[in-house]
Amino acid sequence: MTNIVEASKKYEEQLIKDRRYLHQNPEIGFELPNTQKYIQQRLDEIGIEHRTCGVIPTEIKEKYAKAGFGQQDNFTGVVATIGHGEPCILLRADMDALPIQEEVESEYKSKNPGLMHACGHDSHVAMLLGAAQILKDNEAELKGTVKLMFQPGEEWGYGSKLMIDDGLLENPKVDAAFGIHIMPDQQAGTLSVHKGILTQAMDTYIVDIQGSGGHSSQPHKTIDANMILNQLYTSLNLLFTREAPPNSSVTFSVGAMSGGTVTNVIPDKAVLSGNMRSYDQEARDHLCKRIPEMIDHVVKAWRGEYKIIEFHTPTTFNDPGFVEEIMLSLEEVIGIDNIVDDGVMSGSEDFSYISQAVPSAFVVLGTGKVGEAPVHNPRMQQKEEIFKYGAALHANVAMDWLKQQRR
Repeated sequence: MTNIVEASKKYEEQLIKDRRYLHQNPEIGFELPNTQKYIQQRLDEIGIEHRTCGVIPTEIKEKYAKAGFGQQDNFTGVVATIGHGEPCILLRADMDALPIQEEVESEYKSKNPGLMHACGHDSHVAMLLGAAQILKDNEAELKGTVKLMFQPGEEWGYGSKLMIDDGLLENPKVDAAFGIHIMPDQQAGTLSVHKGILTQAMDTYIVDIQGSGGHSSQPHKTIDANMILNQLYTSLNLLFTREAPPNSSVTFSVGAMSGGTVTNVIPDKAVLSGNMRSYDQEARDHLCKRIPEMIDHVVKAWRGEYKIIEFHTPTTFNDPGFVEEIMLSLEEVIGIDNIVDDGVMSGSEDFSYISQAVPSAFVVLGTGKVGEAPVHNPRMQQKEEIFKYGAALHANVAMDWLKQQRR
């Protein structure tokens, strides 16, 4: 135990109150007006200056709308600063929910049908607000600036990129970054810290195929969009077996296909949606070049036309040097015996855009136990008494790292 943990305990009731409010009022995507308003009100109460951050370009709006994510016109990121001068460390919390119907009964169950904080972003925000209070209390001791990032659109893999494009890492210039993700099926109170590549890159391709429909008795008069769809499905899945090294851990999955309405009509349109997951940058670079080539050749071979919508999220990289610099700060809060290395994560995380820009560390805090419902599950639950340690981790890392840079 350290003084910073004791400080976090002082605000535990408020931290849990914040988390429960956000859990009851989930919003999805880039546009989270109620969540943004709540965060701004809490920052005002603490006495921390803040501003909005992030704009959705028309091209991005249209891309997500065409991909089935709905129309969202506003971006609701928030950035706040504590302290002043150089250096500057960024602390990040994502804040969007998922389109999942919650199945766990509780006094703070989601009030919004079909929406749930099933990835713990409500607790991420609450922990960062707790850290904000601790840091504000100790602002006179800060040897630089702490920048707080409250980010929408993580589940869509692009929210952090839009905030970076709007100047997130400037004024003041960010020198390092730290983030936490909870894990409800990891033992409560343990902290997984891994050096190097942590999460998979995710590269998504949605292919709209245009053929020429007709009667099923006259296939020679048509350009069969469904047949092109079938050929494309097979070709893309085979591509990885022959052009990705076996040890590169690359996967490709087609998650959705659609085309046609009845048995006796050959359709003129079909859609294939798939994504690649990878850790190896060289293999990823090669296949990101080859996938569009394969799509182009297969569709045109059968006289079809097409349009591609692409989304790309890079790998999250934990800078080994930065991890070493903050390790003692982590140990002081969580205890050296509770720090583990569970290796790489199988999912993607758009903190990756930040980690590609500045030395970063992204750690995983256990809030349950092995065998319990994981993230993205309608029965996911967490032990709320762990959240105070997340707030303390944020605050201790920031304060200690800033001191180290001034030595």
